[in-house]
Amino acid sequence: MNIKITGTGCYIPDTIEKNDAFSNHQFLNNDGSPINSPNEVIIEKFKAITGIAERRYAKNHLNSSDLGAFAAENAINNANIDPETLDYIIVAHNFGDVKHGTIQSDMLPSLASRIKHNLRINNPKCVAYDILFGCPGWIEGVIQAKAFIKAGLAKRCLVIGTETLSRVVDKHDRDSMIFSDGAGATIIEATNDEGGILAHETASYTSDEAYFLHFGNSNNPELNKDTRYIKMEGRKIYEFALNKVPQAMKTCLDTSGKNIKEVKKIFIHQANEKMDEAILKRFYRLYRTEIPENIMPMSIQKLGNSSVATVPTLFDLVRNNKIENHSLNKGDVVIFASVGAGMHINAIVYQY
Repeated sequence: MNIKITGTGCYIPDTIEKNDAFSNHQFLNNDGSPINSPNEVIIEKFKAITGIAERRYAKNHLNSSDLGAFAAENAINNANIDPETLDYIIVAHNFGDVKHGTIQSDMLPSLASRIKHNLRINNPKCVAYDILFGCPGWIEGVIQAKAFIKAGLAKRCLVIGTETLSRVVDKHDRDSMIFSDGAGATIIEATNDEGGILAHETASYTSDEAYFLHFGNSNNPELNKDTRYIKMEGRKIYEFALNKVPQAMKTCLDTSGKNIKEVKKIFIHQANEKMDEAILKRFYRLYRTEIPENIMPMSIQKLGNSSVATVPTLFDLVRNNKIENHSLNKGDVVIFASVGAGMHINAIVYQY
């Protein structure tokens, strides 16, 4: 028995927000003081570092649970399964449903329960629950699905990553330009086919790193002090990721028994183009080998950082030949890796 991804799906919102939409924003430093650069320069530097030219926002009437249900329906159809046969629905997110124009997160009932309801799944033995694990949440959900299946507690699981980060950003913070909305979903099940999940690695660093990403006040001191927004220590996260993620990927690959030269694709959380490129360089440096061409597909340039949704969305796009110069063939060895709030890191080695 092997544990494989038998179906994928994603939901990419229609609304495109280009960088020039931020031209009239009032960007402020953390202490509320003005940034001594025109917005054109701020945006130009932002694109040079992150690679982001545009991002996607959900329509006002849609919430994270809606996006997750759309992606899930696509994955179910792709796997050609009866949704009533699902044993678990595991939904990774960070902020629940945040309705447009409100300031409160809504996680009661869980997003997994809402998505199961939206999918009209009646089977009470299909257990639906949420996972809060920062940006690595979808990967961790896949690891949990693997554990359920391996233990004989499940045969088929639906794992979703969904987020509407556009509704929790401080528009006076330059980091607001990074975040976006979207959802990705996968069907994980036991099969007799070759390959599947070969190894995984997970770690949580909480001594000094726990609050690198957190909820905090707006950079604008005149706004309501009781309203919180997503905040991050960008430099600290960058250094943390470069120090921890490549080694986790190496440990995972070594555990799998596969050789570095067998790896065909690396799907890294789409947080920052320069950071992902630096992670890739350090990873291959650990093996003292050159980086192959077309090893790391990227979607951040057009889709931005949708947190838990980036990796499953990217995987679905490559599976469906929607990213230029990237495709997958049966037997290909790939790595999934992520880093995010907590601070958590994880990786999976998978044979397609």
